[in-house]
Formats: sequence, structure tokens, C-alpha cells
Amino acid sequence: MYHLTDVTKTYQGSHRVTALDSVSLDVPDGQFLAIRGNTGGGKSTLLQMLGGLDRPDSGTVEVGGEDLTRMSESGLTRFRATRVGIIFQGFNLIPTLTAQENVEAGLVPLKVHAEERRSRALEALAEVDLDARADHLPGEMSGGQQQRVAVARALVKQPTIILADEPTGNLDEKTRDEVMDLLESYWRKIGFTLVVVTHDSSIARRAERRITMNSGSLSS
Repeated sequence: MYHLTDVTKTYQGSHRVTALDSVSLDVPDGQFLAIRGNTGGGKSTLLQMLGGLDRPDSGTVEVGGEDLTRMSESGLTRFRATRVGIIFQGFNLIPTLTAQENVEAGLVPLKVHAEERRSRALEALAEVDLDARADHLPGEMSGGQQQRVAVARALVKQPTIILADEPTGNLDEKTRDEVMDLLESYWRKIGFTLVVVTHDSSIARRAERRITMNSGSLSS
């Protein structure tokens, strides 16, 4: 379970921006949560806190009783490697690696043997109906196919948490629905915690719970 207490994050550029303003939030294990809000409202910053990708200026972010804000950098790396799968709007695939190699990359921090990595990557690609594209580079695939590779990469390490930041923002409506159908079906089958940042109301409606971030503050 996530337990956030009074989490604050500010950024200093030409002027001071409060991305998160004393945000408190509980997310039970296995919940599908959608975070909505306007651009610049703090949604992605909140997701970064949940993933241990950034630290707050103040407040605590606890997962299963462990405080991410007090973890060492190596501890946060282990947390992300073993417990969290992250899916980005821009896919974040390595352009010089094949689909299979990109999925295998999700297992490298876990020190999985090369033969097992290949086997698990191919199995994950088959689950998203892309085993025939295993040896294709990202540039040889459509946006929807690339995002399904990203989903396979996130799922291959069998995480307990999936965080998705505008995962369909670069996709057309039909492909958006296909990717969300895939994510939702895995959530129902496996029972991981799924947190999706989105400005798309049709995606938010799929979630068990919806919250809104505006100007760094949270509302239900």
C-alpha cells in the first residue's frame, strides 16, 4: 500500500513552481487509480514520487511500510528494478535494440541469466501479440506496437506496481483502446497496483478510482 503524507515538491527556474503542495494520498494494493488534471498540475511529478524517480522536498512516501524518502540511491534502484514497471508516453525504447532486446533490458538489473532473459522476453512479447516482431527495431514498428513492447518490458519482471504516464498520449483512438484493454486485462488477471496519469476522460473512466491534480493540490 502507498501512504503519502504532506508531500511537497518545488522547482526553481526563472520563477518558483510548486509541483506538489502538501499532498497526502493512500493507494491500496491492487487498486487501479487514474490521476487526472491539466498540464502542469503536478500529475507526472506525483507519479515520479510513487516510482522513486524523484524525492520530495518534504513529506514521506511509504510503500509497504518502507519510506522511499529515506532510502539510499541503491535502495531506490532496487525498488524500481524489482517492484515497479514504468510505461511512458514516449515509449522510451532504445532505438538500436530489437523488440526482444528492449524487453530483456527490463531484466538486466535483476541479474537474470541471458538464456532466461531471452525466454522471458519472447514470452512477454507473445503475450502482447508481438512475438513475430521480436527481431524488429522500434523504427520498424508502429506507435501502437512500440507501446506494446513498452508494456511487455514493464511486465516481464513481474512487478507489483505499474505506473503509466500518459501511456496512450501519442496514439490514435483505436490503438489507445487496444493498449488500455491490454493493461486492464493484465491488471485484472495479475492484481498489481496500476496508477495511470491521463488527461483522457475515457481512460480515467476505466479506473476503480479517480483523483484530480490541479496546481499541485489533490482532489477526488
